[in-house]
Amino acid sequence: MSYVEFRDSIQADLKRSPSGKTWKELQQSLNLPYKRPCPEWVGRLEREIGLLRDARRGSALVWRVALP
Repeated sequence: MSYVEFRDSIQADLKRSPSGKTWKELQQSLNLPYKRPCPEWVGRLEREIGLLRDARRGSALVWRVALP
C-alpha cells in the first residue's frame, strides 16, 4: 500500500465518521496491513488532510478530520 492509498482511505473513512475512530478501528474497518501507523505518514496526514488526534477512548487516541 502506498502512502497516497493509505491517506485517501483514512481520509474517506474519517469523513464518514465525524466522531472519529481509534487506530484499531481504522485498522479493522480498512483492513490495513500495519500494526501501528508510521509516524512519518501520520505527520504528513496532519499537514495534508488536517488529521487531528486529540480525544481519547480509553487509552487510545481518536483520529478525526475537520469537516468543511
